[in-house]
Amino acid sequence: EENINEVRSVASISKIMTAVIAIESGKLDDKVTIGSEINTSYGSGIYIKEGEVLTLRDLLYGLMLRSGNDAALALGYKYSGEIDDFIYLMNKTKEEIGMKNSSFENPHGLDGMTNNFTTAYDLAILYSACYKIDFFKEVFRSKTYKSVNFEYKILNFKNKHRLVHSETNCLGGKTGYTKKAGRTLITGFEDRFKNLYFFLIYC
Repeated sequence: EENINEVRSVASISKIMTAVIAIESGKLDDKVTIGSEINTSYGSGIYIKEGEVLTLRDLLYGLMLRSGNDAALALGYKYSGEIDDFIYLMNKTKEEIGMKNSSFENPHGLDGMTNNFTTAYDLAILYSACYKIDFFKEVFRSKTYKSVNFEYKILNFKNKHRLVHSETNCLGGKTGYTKKAGRTLITGFEDRFKNLYFFLIYC
Protein backbone atom coordinates (compact mmCIF):
# COMPACT_ATOMS: atom_id res chain seq x y z
CA GLU A 1 0.00 0.00 0.00
CA GLU A 2 1.07 3.57 -0.66
CA ASN A 3 -0.76 6.85 0.01
CA ILE A 4 -3.93 4.91 0.77
CA ASN A 5 -5.58 7.82 2.59
CA GLU A 6 -4.63 10.57 0.14
CA VAL A 7 -7.81 12.32 -1.01
CA ARG A 8 -7.97 12.49 -4.80
CA SER A 9 -10.42 13.11 -7.61
CA VAL A 10 -11.27 9.69 -9.03
CA ALA A 11 -13.27 10.34 -12.22
CA SER A 12 -15.56 7.54 -13.41
CA ILE A 13 -14.84 5.16 -10.55
CA SER A 14 -17.57 7.27 -8.91
CA LYS A 15 -20.04 5.36 -11.07
CA ILE A 16 -19.69 2.31 -8.83
CA MET A 17 -21.51 4.22 -6.10
CA THR A 18 -24.07 5.43 -8.65
CA ALA A 19 -24.76 1.80 -9.54
CA VAL A 20 -25.12 0.84 -5.87
CA ILE A 21 -27.78 3.49 -5.27
CA ALA A 22 -29.65 2.60 -8.46
CA ILE A 23 -29.71 -1.11 -7.58
CA GLU A 24 -30.96 -0.39 -4.07
CA SER A 25 -33.69 1.90 -5.44
CA GLY A 26 -35.31 -0.42 -7.95
CA LYS A 27 -35.44 -3.75 -9.73
CA LEU A 28 -33.23 -4.60 -12.69
CA ASP A 29 -36.18 -4.96 -15.07
CA ASP A 30 -37.74 -1.59 -14.13
CA LYS A 31 -38.44 0.63 -17.13
CA VAL A 32 -36.63 3.96 -17.29
CA THR A 33 -37.87 6.74 -19.58
CA ILE A 34 -34.98 9.03 -20.50
CA GLY A 35 -35.68 12.66 -19.61
CA SER A 36 -34.43 16.00 -20.86
CA GLU A 37 -31.45 15.90 -18.48
CA ILE A 38 -29.77 13.66 -21.02
CA ASN A 39 -29.27 16.66 -23.29
CA THR A 40 -26.67 18.06 -20.87
CA SER A 41 -24.50 14.93 -21.00
CA TYR A 42 -21.06 14.99 -22.58
CA GLY A 43 -17.96 12.82 -22.71
CA SER A 44 -18.25 9.03 -22.80
CA GLY A 45 -21.76 7.74 -23.33
CA ILE A 46 -24.06 5.04 -24.63
CA TYR A 47 -25.83 7.51 -26.92
CA ILE A 48 -29.33 7.36 -25.50
CA LYS A 49 -31.89 10.04 -26.35
CA GLU A 50 -34.71 11.84 -24.59
CA GLY A 51 -37.90 9.79 -24.67
CA GLU A 52 -36.19 6.41 -25.11
CA VAL A 53 -37.18 3.63 -22.71
CA LEU A 54 -34.57 1.23 -21.31
CA THR A 55 -34.46 -1.14 -18.39
CA LEU A 56 -32.51 -0.37 -15.26
CA ARG A 57 -30.28 -3.31 -16.20
CA ASP A 58 -29.49 -1.76 -19.60
CA LEU A 59 -28.46 1.53 -17.99
CA LEU A 60 -26.33 -0.18 -15.36
CA TYR A 61 -24.41 -2.17 -17.97
CA GLY A 62 -23.96 0.98 -20.04
CA LEU A 63 -22.77 2.77 -16.92
CA MET A 64 -20.25 0.13 -15.86
CA LEU A 65 -19.00 -1.32 -19.15
CA ARG A 66 -19.01 1.82 -21.33
CA SER A 67 -18.76 4.40 -18.53
CA GLY A 68 -21.79 6.20 -19.92
CA ASN A 69 -22.16 9.68 -18.45
CA ASP A 70 -25.62 9.80 -20.02
CA ALA A 71 -26.51 6.56 -18.23
CA ALA A 72 -25.29 8.08 -14.95
CA LEU A 73 -27.55 11.11 -15.39
CA ALA A 74 -30.54 8.96 -16.33
CA LEU A 75 -30.06 6.88 -13.18
CA GLY A 76 -29.52 9.98 -11.05
CA TYR A 77 -32.84 11.49 -12.12
CA LYS A 78 -34.91 8.30 -12.26
CA TYR A 79 -36.30 7.97 -8.76
CA SER A 80 -36.96 11.47 -7.48
CA GLY A 81 -36.50 13.77 -10.44
CA GLU A 82 -33.99 15.72 -8.37
CA ILE A 83 -30.29 15.01 -8.73
CA ASP A 84 -29.62 16.40 -5.24
CA ASP A 85 -31.71 13.61 -3.71
CA PHE A 86 -29.63 11.00 -5.51
CA ILE A 87 -26.37 12.63 -4.40
CA TYR A 88 -27.67 12.68 -0.82
CA LEU A 89 -28.15 8.91 -1.04
CA MET A 90 -24.62 8.47 -2.43
CA ASN A 91 -23.12 10.28 0.54
CA LYS A 92 -25.40 8.57 3.05
CA THR A 93 -24.36 5.17 1.71
CA LYS A 94 -20.64 5.96 1.82
CA GLU A 95 -21.01 6.84 5.50
CA GLU A 96 -22.94 3.64 6.22
CA ILE A 97 -20.25 1.40 4.73
CA GLY A 98 -17.36 3.28 6.37
CA MET A 99 -15.93 5.47 3.60
CA LYS A 100 -14.69 8.22 5.91
CA ASN A 101 -12.66 10.34 3.46
CA SER A 102 -14.99 10.56 0.46
CA SER A 103 -17.44 13.07 -0.96
CA PHE A 104 -19.81 12.65 -3.91
CA GLU A 105 -21.27 15.66 -5.69
CA ASN A 106 -22.41 14.13 -9.00
CA PRO A 107 -23.29 10.64 -10.35
CA HIS A 108 -20.72 10.46 -13.17
CA GLY A 109 -17.36 11.65 -11.80
CA LEU A 110 -16.73 14.43 -14.30
CA ASP A 111 -14.80 17.40 -12.93
CA GLY A 112 -16.44 20.77 -13.35
CA MET A 113 -18.78 22.77 -11.17
CA THR A 114 -18.98 19.70 -8.91
CA ASN A 115 -16.28 17.17 -8.05
CA ASN A 116 -16.08 13.74 -6.44
CA PHE A 117 -13.24 12.87 -4.07
CA THR A 118 -12.21 9.67 -2.33
CA THR A 119 -9.15 7.61 -1.33
CA ALA A 120 -7.68 4.26 -2.34
CA TYR A 121 -8.62 2.87 1.09
CA ASP A 122 -12.23 4.02 0.77
CA LEU A 123 -12.43 2.53 -2.73
CA ALA A 124 -11.33 -0.83 -1.35
CA ILE A 125 -14.19 -0.60 1.16
CA LEU A 126 -16.63 0.21 -1.65
CA TYR A 127 -15.41 -2.64 -3.86
CA SER A 128 -15.65 -5.11 -0.97
CA ALA A 129 -19.22 -4.03 -0.27
CA CYS A 130 -20.16 -4.34 -3.93
CA TYR A 131 -18.77 -7.85 -4.25
CA LYS A 132 -21.37 -9.03 -1.74
CA ILE A 133 -24.06 -8.11 -4.30
CA ASP A 134 -24.64 -10.76 -6.98
CA PHE A 135 -25.23 -8.21 -9.73
CA PHE A 136 -21.80 -6.66 -9.24
CA LYS A 137 -20.09 -10.05 -9.43
CA GLU A 138 -21.76 -10.46 -12.80
CA VAL A 139 -21.30 -6.99 -14.27
CA PHE A 140 -17.72 -6.41 -13.06
CA ARG A 141 -16.52 -9.49 -14.96
CA SER A 142 -18.71 -9.11 -18.06
CA LYS A 143 -16.80 -8.69 -21.29
CA THR A 144 -19.86 -7.69 -23.33
CA TYR A 145 -23.57 -6.97 -22.95
CA LYS A 146 -26.23 -7.08 -25.62
CA SER A 147 -29.89 -6.15 -25.37
CA VAL A 148 -32.73 -4.58 -27.33
CA ASN A 149 -34.56 -1.60 -25.83
CA PHE A 150 -38.29 -0.90 -26.12
CA GLU A 151 -37.79 1.01 -29.38
CA TYR A 152 -36.01 -2.06 -30.81
CA LYS A 153 -32.69 -0.29 -30.76
CA ILE A 154 -29.84 -2.75 -30.27
CA LEU A 155 -27.63 -2.05 -27.28
CA ASN A 156 -24.23 -3.68 -27.68
CA PHE A 157 -21.61 -2.80 -25.06
CA LYS A 158 -18.01 -3.98 -24.79
CA ASN A 159 -16.24 -3.54 -21.47
CA LYS A 160 -13.60 -0.79 -21.62
CA HIS A 161 -11.63 -2.49 -18.84
CA ARG A 162 -8.81 -4.28 -20.70
CA LEU A 163 -7.82 -6.55 -17.80
CA VAL A 164 -11.26 -8.19 -17.91
CA HIS A 165 -10.46 -9.35 -21.43
CA SER A 166 -6.84 -10.37 -20.87
CA GLU A 167 -6.55 -11.79 -17.33
CA THR A 168 -8.47 -14.93 -16.37
CA ASN A 169 -8.12 -14.25 -12.63
CA CYS A 170 -9.48 -10.72 -12.90
CA LEU A 171 -12.66 -10.13 -10.88
CA GLY A 172 -13.30 -6.91 -12.77
CA GLY A 173 -13.72 -3.36 -11.63
CA LYS A 174 -13.87 0.13 -13.11
CA THR A 175 -11.58 2.51 -14.97
CA GLY A 176 -11.80 6.27 -15.28
CA TYR A 177 -10.19 9.36 -16.70
CA THR A 178 -10.46 13.14 -16.49
CA LYS A 179 -7.76 15.75 -16.99
CA LYS A 180 -7.87 16.60 -13.29
CA ALA A 181 -7.89 13.04 -11.98
CA GLY A 182 -5.69 11.46 -14.64
CA ARG A 183 -6.04 7.69 -15.18
CA THR A 184 -7.89 5.91 -12.38
CA LEU A 185 -8.52 2.23 -11.76
CA ILE A 186 -9.93 -0.22 -9.25
CA THR A 187 -9.73 -3.94 -9.97
CA GLY A 188 -9.99 -7.16 -7.99
CA PHE A 189 -8.09 -10.40 -8.56
CA GLU A 190 -8.22 -13.91 -7.14
CA ASP A 191 -5.41 -16.44 -6.80
CA ARG A 192 -5.51 -19.71 -8.71
CA PHE A 193 -7.02 -21.51 -5.71
CA LYS A 194 -9.85 -18.92 -5.61
CA ASN A 195 -9.45 -18.31 -1.91
CA LEU A 196 -7.32 -15.15 -1.82
CA TYR A 197 -8.42 -11.77 -3.16
CA PHE A 198 -6.47 -8.59 -3.64
CA PHE A 199 -7.00 -5.14 -5.10
CA LEU A 200 -5.24 -2.99 -7.61
CA ILE A 201 -6.23 0.64 -7.06
CA TYR A 202 -4.71 3.60 -8.82
CA CYS A 203 -6.00 7.11 -8.29
